[in-house]
Amino acid sequence: MNDEKKYQHSRRKFIKNSGKIAAISALATSSPLLMAASRKKKRVALVGTGIRGIKFWGKSLNENFADIIDYVALCDINPGRVAFAKKYMKVDCPTFTDFDDMLKTVDIDMLIVTTVDSTHHEFIIKALNHGINVITEKPMTTDEDKCQQILDAEKNSTAKLIVGFNYRYGKLFTELKDLLLNDEIGELTSIDMSWYLNVYHGSSYFRRWHGTRAGGGTLLLHKASHQFDLLNWWIDSDPVEVHAYGSLEHYGRNNAFRGKNCRDCAFKKQCDYHWDITTKELETQLYTDNEKYDGYIRDNCVWREEIDIFDKMLVQIKYANNVQVNYSLTTYSPFEGFRIGFNGRKGRMETWEGIPWREKEQSDQAKAYEQGMSITSHATKELGFHEINIMKNFGDYRNIQYPFVRKGHWGGDVIMHEHIFNNSPPDKNLGQAAGVRDGAMGILIGVAARKSIDEGRAIKIADLSDLKPKVKREKA
Repeated sequence: MNDEKKYQHSRRKFIKNSGKIAAISALATSSPLLMAASRKKKRVALVGTGIRGIKFWGKSLNENFADIIDYVALCDINPGRVAFAKKYMKVDCPTFTDFDDMLKTVDIDMLIVTTVDSTHHEFIIKALNHGINVITEKPMTTDEDKCQQILDAEKNSTAKLIVGFNYRYGKLFTELKDLLLNDEIGELTSIDMSWYLNVYHGSSYFRRWHGTRAGGGTLLLHKASHQFDLLNWWIDSDPVEVHAYGSLEHYGRNNAFRGKNCRDCAFKKQCDYHWDITTKELETQLYTDNEKYDGYIRDNCVWREEIDIFDKMLVQIKYANNVQVNYSLTTYSPFEGFRIGFNGRKGRMETWEGIPWREKEQSDQAKAYEQGMSITSHATKELGFHEINIMKNFGDYRNIQYPFVRKGHWGGDVIMHEHIFNNSPPDKNLGQAAGVRDGAMGILIGVAARKSIDEGRAIKIADLSDLKPKVKREKA
């Protein structure tokens, strides 16, 4: 079964299993993206036709929500990319290279923003000023000034902004939130979170526009805002102070050789990070074939000297409710995964993913759990569960074998799409919808961390915008 058929199957299964009629009725009066009753479908435009835009927000929505939305416009500064996007998404709508021209020409209900991170604010603000509801990819933006501009624009608009924090909808992460709400470990006091990007995933950011602060604001914004938002949602409070450390010690100038790009490199055989874009049909058609229009190189050298972001990061966060967080992000790990530990007054809860020796260890424990002390070599994914361990301070350990779901961001993609476009909340509706304040708090941690590293001091969140941290997080 291919990816699109799996998505469609997931959507049908979601709709069938979701007792959503009453929930939709309750949500309809408050949904920020509810359209005028006189319109049968939402009129949607997309700005930014990179791979994330045309696949996740483009083709998938057009194929799976054709009864709910109509794509009425596509926009990108690169005429070749936007033309390819129209063909790839299989939509029949006008294309634009000038965003203002699109706003003047087309009647739009909803704008989806998937441009370079540092430009998100331009399109968000213009759309809000025109009374158009906006969905933006994370991060909402890349610095505190742009953040404040977005906050002001939404405050003065009749339209609303929603941030695509799909991690919140991930089934494992929702289960962890539910366990916290059920007081499994008592009052939460601290969280330890370590996130590992393997050498294939991690290096991809340094190959693209994300490798410069001018584009992505560092991975403390582009990547870590996912995890910072999860922390905010789990803790249910606002961050107040951030102290961080970070450096660029692996990629960029930290190598003896470098090339123009991977295709035209004299060091292909020597470089472990060589990536042949010509073997990737979609990337070649979308990017390589259209370099002539804007000069964007998709297979840039990971050793180029212009890279100025961090490749290792450590962030300490204090929250208004006195919860403390230790967070780390590594971009050149031999494996892809995470470790998360929640400390409470009554105990500790832990989970993990992708750590090779833990998969073997877990499979042994799982078999022992099921069949006594026997040993098996089956891997975690074959057994089909995530492992959540709950340990009481003066009690027993409890092992929860939660069904393994990894595809589509732990199953969250289809659930988020249903919530946004079909007004159908998750089965466990725990406040997953993310609005402008959520988007701001997610990026302000990253902004504060970047400033802390640059300036060697702790940064107060309240000093970055007019948002004042609250002990109890405001719901979207």
